[in-house]
Amino acid sequence: MATTMFAPHLGSSPVLIAEREAIALAGRRLAAAGLVLGTAGNLSLRSSSRIAVTATGAALAELTADQVSVVDRRGRLLHGGLAPTTELGLHLGIYRRYRAGAVVHTHAPWATALSCVIEELPCIHYQMLPLGGSVRVAPYRLFGTPELARVTLRALQDRRAALMANHGAICYADTLDQAIESALVLEFACALYWRAAQLGTPQTLDADQWREVAAHVRRLRYGAPRRARRG
Repeated sequence: MATTMFAPHLGSSPVLIAEREAIALAGRRLAAAGLVLGTAGNLSLRSSSRIAVTATGAALAELTADQVSVVDRRGRLLHGGLAPTTELGLHLGIYRRYRAGAVVHTHAPWATALSCVIEELPCIHYQMLPLGGSVRVAPYRLFGTPELARVTLRALQDRRAALMANHGAICYADTLDQAIESALVLEFACALYWRAAQLGTPQTLDADQWREVAAHVRRLRYGAPRRARRG
């Protein structure tokens, strides 16, 4: 777990203005969608070697740019008067190991509920493709600890999302918008799986079907606007 340290004063020039504003807007969006409650949850956005990250204790529904700190890849504080999230070590680990552009950690209700029950969320819907397939559940560890970061990083191997047992969910992506979309998709998939399980044994996509979906998405450029063919 990285320890936050104060770097030399950078002068009066603002640091990562656009990124801090984007984080503040994203925090409010996640709260409006019901994926975070109060101060539970955190998110970050990387710009080169600097990372904008929510401050610990910040209420995400009312998040402002001045409640977003800026750190370097070692966790040293470069800008902001508030300490970064207690999960900073996990965020930094994801940036180091997986070269992420943004990280979103939520305590979303459906994801958190399933994290208390299952060991892995199977591929229940093709919209889970950006997550990398089935979603593993990292074993429970105390929040904000190197142990939690270690088991969660392991659960993210070859994936872009994981559940954290009795805790919540985490997603990363190349951009902040993509990371938020992944968090929303993961919550959708968790709710879908739970509802299907109430009716019977959920049917899930096997490896061949998953590869077929991936190839079909690439062929159609699915998910991106494209010009209609006329005639």
